Amino acid sequence: MIEISVIIPLYNAENTITATLDSVRNQIGNFCFEIFIINDASTDKSNEIVEKYKIENQNLNIKILQLESNKGVSVVRNIGLKNATKDYIAFLDADDCWFPEKTKQQMAFFIEKYPKIDGIACCRNNETVGFPYRVNPKTNLASISLKKMLIRNICPTPTVILKKEIIDNIGLFNEDMRHAEDSNYWLRISEKYNLFILDKSLVTTGGGKKSFGVSGLSADLTEMEKGFQKNLKEMYHSNRINWVEYFLFFIFAKIKYFSRPLRLLFLKNNTNG
Repeated sequence: MIEISVIIPLYNAENTITATLDSVRNQIGNFCFEIFIINDASTDKSNEIVEKYKIENQNLNIKILQLESNKGVSVVRNIGLKNATKDYIAFLDADDCWFPEKTKQQMAFFIEKYPKIDGIACCRNNETVGFPYRVNPKTNLASISLKKMLIRNICPTPTVILKKEIIDNIGLFNEDMRHAEDSNYWLRISEKYNLFILDKSLVTTGGGKKSFGVSGLSADLTEMEKGFQKNLKEMYHSNRINWVEYFLFFIFAKIKYFSRPLRLLFLKNNTNG
């Protein structure tokens, strides 16, 4: 049986957390989950709901950790990582849901050991893998690299499964970051480990909404841009990109930042139409 630690930050998610936990319970396959719910000082009924869920689902290994004050998603995920004991780590947020076959399809690549995989993401909300990533038609996988991620972060955190040894060697999320902290982590991991994405949508995030500029922390485009620029500087100062690449990625990011409001307006008009 494959054992997986699942880390779920919880903050004011009384309307969604039950469906999130149901999606873990309903995973198809021979898996043993260790579920960490880290309550980041919720002010609604989230805690009552998860305590009740734990009592009603005693066959699930649910561990609820309480924080007295709001610390933010990076601190919360790190608490989960520090407590995780299983060989694999999966991430999930309290307003997201896995498809029943999500774990089975991703873990199959770890088991087959070809290609060599240390971490794997998948698509969400019926999206597909696109530029600058290229999908191998035989495996339906696309490799993830530093420079590709600096063009486009394609690893939504609730889709990712990692080998625990990565955390032991790379460390934890940057707790000084509340935006783009996930891409910072994938960028650091990509230096020494093999990351891939499965070109199949197996997760619903934010109720199926577009994330960037619409829902969640990614809705704050200005703060997301600041987070990206911080990541870019870190990659430059760690000598993973040179100054020419830094300049080109900087310009590319600014173009994306200033064009996003127009793209969002276009999407909104199309949706309303």
